[in-house]
Amino acid sequence: MAPSRTTEIYPPELTAAESDQLLSSIKDWTIANGLAVRPLPSLVSAEADPHGILATTAPVTLFPSPFPRICFEQAKSIQRAYNQLYASIAQDEEFLQGIVEEILEVDDFIAELWRVHLNVKEEGYVQNLSLGLFRSDYMVHQATQDSTPAIKQVEFNTIASSFGGLSSKTSKLHKHLSVVDYTVLESPISSAELDLPRNESIGSLASGIRDAFTTYKQGETIHDCCVIFLVQDPERNIFDQRHLEYDLQQHESPVPVFRLAFSEVLSKTTIADTPRRQLLYQPPSSPTKLFEVAVVYFRAGYGPQDYPSPDAWKARLQIERSNAIKCPSILTQLAGAKKVQQVLATPISHSAPSILTRFFKDSPAEIENLSKTFTNIYPLDDSPAGQEARKIALDPERCKSYVLKPQREGGGNNTYRSAIPPFLRSLPESHWKSFILMELITPPPVRNLILRNGVIEKGGVICELGIYGTCLWDQKSKEVLYNEEAGYLLRTKGDTSEEGGVAAGFGSMDSCRLV
Repeated sequence: MAPSRTTEIYPPELTAAESDQLLSSIKDWTIANGLAVRPLPSLVSAEADPHGILATTAPVTLFPSPFPRICFEQAKSIQRAYNQLYASIAQDEEFLQGIVEEILEVDDFIAELWRVHLNVKEEGYVQNLSLGLFRSDYMVHQATQDSTPAIKQVEFNTIASSFGGLSSKTSKLHKHLSVVDYTVLESPISSAELDLPRNESIGSLASGIRDAFTTYKQGETIHDCCVIFLVQDPERNIFDQRHLEYDLQQHESPVPVFRLAFSEVLSKTTIADTPRRQLLYQPPSSPTKLFEVAVVYFRAGYGPQDYPSPDAWKARLQIERSNAIKCPSILTQLAGAKKVQQVLATPISHSAPSILTRFFKDSPAEIENLSKTFTNIYPLDDSPAGQEARKIALDPERCKSYVLKPQREGGGNNTYRSAIPPFLRSLPESHWKSFILMELITPPPVRNLILRNGVIEKGGVICELGIYGTCLWDQKSKEVLYNEEAGYLLRTKGDTSEEGGVAAGFGSMDSCRLV
């Protein structure tokens, strides 16, 4: 009996000719199908591309990476529960206030977000609906070669959960390569051998936006309605965003979508002088046309770099106090803070009852399923757990099993292993409580090849699975109107890299080969 592919070398060793053929296929398919990014300025200078017309293949693996089926199915099965959890956290102002007040003195960004919320609360919110396009990120944890693999949550993203557009395209790329390119290798892989799950993240995420748009239009409107994609400028990851935009415009009832740089909110939008405070947008190309903004989808505004001046915070306040449905609202963004994740997970190693009972009073099964995905996360505050965590973080040996995380999104913000003690000592001790200490996850060994900037990187890799979810709820009535799992993302990085963000330059796009 021939050995199964899982016991053979995977991916197969490639000859120079096979490598060239795969690269040719990948480079052409990715550009033809929009699995692309704008090139880094270090690769193509502004002088060489003055009109910004060039695109290049996004970092991508040559083969789909093996991923345990049991872990993939577990992650997908609990996404709706995670959507419900974070919608409930966003509705629980008292819970969030307790967390924010612990760190606002040492985290100006969190403090400013909270200040925006308080200003709108004082005036009175006019929009009760809130939209979440979430992504829960996991790694496979396997303590020993013989132990059963399990997923452990790395983080939960509530704002600018990116790569839903490119992840769907990556799955289609590997499916395309399995038809011919993989089958003619010296060590061929047949299409039947690759268990490639469908990935409809583009359509699923766009459906969440469309549902919010349709719900908004059921109310009283004063102009034609639109959706605003609030973006950074310049934006290298534009095609990922465009795929969602195109899907919204390709259905029987197209949704008008406009891209608006976060820096232009005050100059391009206004608030109607009405009790409902509609957000109005005037496209620069059509000065006589005025749209009412039904949904603001944030792909910017998630980090301090997007708020270089007081005007940026005025812009965020303008959006938050308007009648547009925000994706996310300020409270939903704060729900995604690392401190919230730590509070949810800390009882894993302490005797206190799980805080999840606050949000799932009558659902012990949901609490158990969610708790299984938690890894050990500790505060660095003055609590007993925080004092113990400080000892771990400062110990030159024990720290090697941990990562230190601030309250930030976007990749490239974490401090790992032996770098933790000197980093903490470089900060005032009063600032330590704005960080969390997370036990590192031990993934099983995986090999793959990554195409990045035209060069193949080969060797051991680490995979991180993200499951998307869409959720629309009413902050006032607590009613959830829409709650769905929405596809997946697999990001893969070399096993010598600590960070995994694709946009930050560390990871690559990948897809799952279920094993």
